[in-house]
Amino acid sequence: MGNSTEAIVQESLDALMEDQSFLPELKDLDRKKAFSSLHSILSTPDHVNKSFLRISLENGEVERIPAFRVQHNKMLGPYKGGIRFHQTVSEEEVSNFAALMTLKNALHEVPFGGGKGGVIINPREYSAKELNLICKKYVQNFNENLGPDKDIPAPDLGTGEREMDWMMGEYKNIHPGLPYRGSFTGKSVINGGSLGRRKATGKGVYLSFRYMLNDFVKKQEKWLSERDNRFARTALEHVDKPLSIAVQGFGNVGSVAALEAYQCTYLKNKVVAVSDHNVTLYNSEGLDIPNLVEYASNHEGDLPTNEEQLGKAEVKAIIRNRDDLLTMDTDVLILAALESQIHQENVKDVKARIIVEGANAPITREADQYLSDNGVIIIPDILANAGGAIVSYLEWLQGRDTQFLSEEQVYEQMYDKMKHTYDTIFPEFYGDPFPLRQNCYIHAVMKISTIIYRQGKLF
Repeated sequence: MGNSTEAIVQESLDALMEDQSFLPELKDLDRKKAFSSLHSILSTPDHVNKSFLRISLENGEVERIPAFRVQHNKMLGPYKGGIRFHQTVSEEEVSNFAALMTLKNALHEVPFGGGKGGVIINPREYSAKELNLICKKYVQNFNENLGPDKDIPAPDLGTGEREMDWMMGEYKNIHPGLPYRGSFTGKSVINGGSLGRRKATGKGVYLSFRYMLNDFVKKQEKWLSERDNRFARTALEHVDKPLSIAVQGFGNVGSVAALEAYQCTYLKNKVVAVSDHNVTLYNSEGLDIPNLVEYASNHEGDLPTNEEQLGKAEVKAIIRNRDDLLTMDTDVLILAALESQIHQENVKDVKARIIVEGANAPITREADQYLSDNGVIIIPDILANAGGAIVSYLEWLQGRDTQFLSEEQVYEQMYDKMKHTYDTIFPEFYGDPFPLRQNCYIHAVMKISTIIYRQGKLF
């Protein structure tokens, strides 16, 4: 496992070690031994599975593509986590994300463990037929590790419902007569996928921001005004004022979060900038997000990149460099692209006072520390982008019961679960010196550590 997740576990356990209300029956030497065991268990994965997928390309050549499936911890239930198709995938990255899935599921009380998969390819460079073969080979090579009660993959960067359909189909071929609907989540609705799954993460990302300002801060203004806390001051500065939002990434997460902001009637916000891998579009009066969503859906997910395309989209915007968005003078920044987007080289130029992590780990640890020290509120990935994981769980349940929820019921259950977590985390964050991210990690580690201890796994 990479150093970042190991440090997260160690810092969280250090904080819990000092909290005598946590596992109070453990004292002195016994307490030290138990916490040492917890660190060993949570800072290492259960299994690291690696394979090379043998793929026959349409041009007649054969490729061997590296692929991974890391299973971090199953104390809360079957391993659960996405499969990423991207050229930067590495064993360390997949291991880190698997550990973070363990913590995310624990934080939101989703009865799954943490897992993650990855294939080192740029999916744009392969035909549909070749991608279909890659998906089948992935299932064949990791077949012994996967299953509805073992390890349940889902989509991630570079994959979607098409890939999950293909993978479930291959799992079904390998296991005739056995239950298969719960082997993968994020599938198309016709293949047993849940209504609302595609939009779930983006909706949850915007909800985390809206709920913080409208449902918590606004209702707790008097209490917050009495806190001598840099985060409380930042929050109060942004209540009941017009807010400008910039969204990095315009895929499933970013486009949905932007549309939620555009349609929101609870806050006075407008989306003034969006970006993808090609371009940033800016309009100080607010962008026409519905038209941009429609344009992107008809152009392989890409935003307009020139005046002619903007005209076709019927969108008024200034075209800027794609990386300009990160340092624009906006109140709120939603990061819904890749990891490590804000780092030591650009963090001092970031002007947003509230940052929402729609992507996994889009801010490096050093940059996160700098921003937190300067009173920037960061709603971390473990809190903000859990909507997809929660709806994956609902999809898994629906597949087992073969009774399906309406889209409205799915979002209602997802919102209820996320709000329950917010109501636990937000009050402690504003009354406590720990940044929101650290509070989330401490709560997650506390929950899973309690389960490990109660099940007698520390002996």
